[in-house]
Parts: sequence; C-alpha cells; structure tokens
Amino acid sequence: MFERLGPAEIEKRSFEIITEELDEKGIVLDKENEPVIKRCIHTSADFDYAETLSFSDGAVRRMKELVRGGALIVTDTNMALAGINKKKLAMFGGEAMCFMADEEVAAEASERGITRAAVSMEKASRLDRDVIFAVGNAPTALIRLHEMMEEGVYVPKFVIGVPVGFVNVVYAKELFLDSDVPYIINRGRKGGSNISAAICNAVLYDM
Repeated sequence: MFERLGPAEIEKRSFEIITEELDEKGIVLDKENEPVIKRCIHTSADFDYAETLSFSDGAVRRMKELVRGGALIVTDTNMALAGINKKKLAMFGGEAMCFMADEEVAAEASERGITRAAVSMEKASRLDRDVIFAVGNAPTALIRLHEMMEEGVYVPKFVIGVPVGFVNVVYAKELFLDSDVPYIINRGRKGGSNISAAICNAVLYDM
C-alpha cells in the first residue's frame, strides 16, 4: 500500500518497518549494537545482517571513544569515503580518507605485484593518528593488516571488516574474529562499501 510521506519522514518510517519485521522474526538485538545492525539493514534491505554482523566485546563503545579522540577513518574505496558523514566526524576532530587513487600507492603496488588496497593499509599504518579501518571491498586489505600484526610492525586500533565477494573474503574476515583488535565484522560473503559506510555513520549518528 502506498504511504504518502514527506522527505523527513521516509527514513523514520523505514526504521519503524525494520523494527516491526525484526519483532515478527523474533529477533532481539543487543541494545549497544542495534543502531549499527539496523542501519546496515536499512542500507541493504537485507535482514541477514541481524544474524551475521559480529562485534568484539564493547566494539561500538570503543569506536565511539576513538572518534571522540579525533581518530581518522581510512577506507578501501572512494565509494565508502563518499558515503561517510565527514561533517559529523569533523565535529570530533576526525577525518575520513582513502589512498586507493594515490599515485605513489598505485606505483608501489604495481612494482611489488600486490593490490593497491594492501599498500593503502601500509600507508595508513604510518599515519600519526589513531585509525579506524573501514574495509568494505578488498579482502587483501584485511589480510595485509593481519600480516602486519603478525610481523609485529603494526596493530590496528579498530577494524570494520565487511568486504563483499567470493575470493578470500570469508578467510580475510575470520582472521580478526579471534584477535585482540576491536572489530565489527560481517561473517560470510556479504558486505560492501555501502555497508562499511553505514557502520561508520550508525556510530557517528549515535553520538
């Protein structure tokens, strides 16, 4: 049935529908994680996120602490970068950035025969600020972050791991599930740049 709603009412009504359908399915969400899960569902119209999104203990609380401390958000795609509410992030002294189009990153990746996403993570690890990594596309970004941990050269402050696809996607996500790094990970093949941006915005809007 057609619902005549004003622009400001559409999102509100969408979240009401999400809540109603979750109730019908008998799904009860953890209160702290609820805004993140619902925004991912809102972004994708996919209720699987209620079951597959995984959070380390106190993940949302920890991400908020990092944002309040002026942390940077580094994405693995310009699409995710475009989707993050940078004005809201700037209110806390933070900034969002992506190095995938960086000419030096592209040249180094070509020379070493690895992905730009992997080199982007290395570049981000050299920033002199706390970094929240928001990975929605490239499993190689997560794999390189984990390799740097194993090499003892870098430990991420926070990882959002929601790459989408088929090759090494599940493997890359699972690397962090047993780590000490705070994370929000979507188990399985689903995810995407829109989901990584949605997670960032869900936390920002709840602050």
